[in-house]
Order: sequence, then structure tokens, then C-alpha cells
Amino acid sequence: MSSIETAVRELADRAELADLVARHSRWIDEARWDETDRIFTEDVVTVSPRGEARGIEALLALVRKGHDRFARTMHHKGSLIIDLDGDTAAVRASDLAVFVVDDATASVAAGIAHYRARRTPDGWRFSGLEIEPVALTAALDRAPLPTGRA
Repeated sequence: MSSIETAVRELADRAELADLVARHSRWIDEARWDETDRIFTEDVVTVSPRGEARGIEALLALVRKGHDRFARTMHHKGSLIIDLDGDTAAVRASDLAVFVVDDATASVAAGIAHYRARRTPDGWRFSGLEIEPVALTAALDRAPLPTGRA
């Protein structure tokens, strides 16, 4: 492969991995459980403050146990660092999440997501995820949301 082809391949891999991180947030926030196999490998290993999971079914059970109690969540991942190594990669992302408890209360969490990824015949998938907690607020009073659009 020429240096230009190598550079294009690396840029494409980085773009696909960054998109996968964004899709992971949407997967959680919109309960898109039917898209799990488009984000994770069948043998995914996850470690989070809520526990550990091995495999897709265990991951789904862990995530639903933690998130189904909220009216809504919103995860935002940024500051991505992507380290490619052939057909595997490590991705680090800062994560800020809002957990809406009800119309009156919410809490905010911050953490670092450490992903392990591998290239599959269907594209990149996460084979591992470790959530490193940084901060979590107690329940906060929510301000009323605006009803009109600007």
C-alpha cells in the first residue's frame, strides 16, 4: 500500500471509530437495543461502576438495569484519542451524561470511556469498554424547559 493509501485508510478508520463512539451514545440515550450488534462484538467485555458484563446479552442487561430507571439520558462524548494498531484500536473518550430522574430532578455524571475495538467483516466494533468514573452529582433541581422555539 502506498503512503497515500495508508493515510486514507487510517483517516477512514478514525472516522468510523469516532462515528461508533457517537452511535454508542445514541444507542444508550434512545434505547436502540436492536442496533447492539452494529456497535459491539458478540464477545464484548464491559466494566463499569454498575458491574461487569461478558457478551451482548449481559451488556444489554447491565445497561438496561442502570438506565431504564431514568426518564431520559443524554450522553456526550468528546476529546477522542484513537490509537490504531492494524485491525485493533484503543479509543479514549471523555463522557458527560445527564440523567433525567423526573420532571423536577436530574443528575450529571462525568467519566472516561476506554474502548477496545477490532475490525470485523462488517466494520469496526467495540470488543471492550471500561467506564472510569470521575464525578457524579446528587439529584439536582431542574429548571423548566422552554416551550417555544427561537
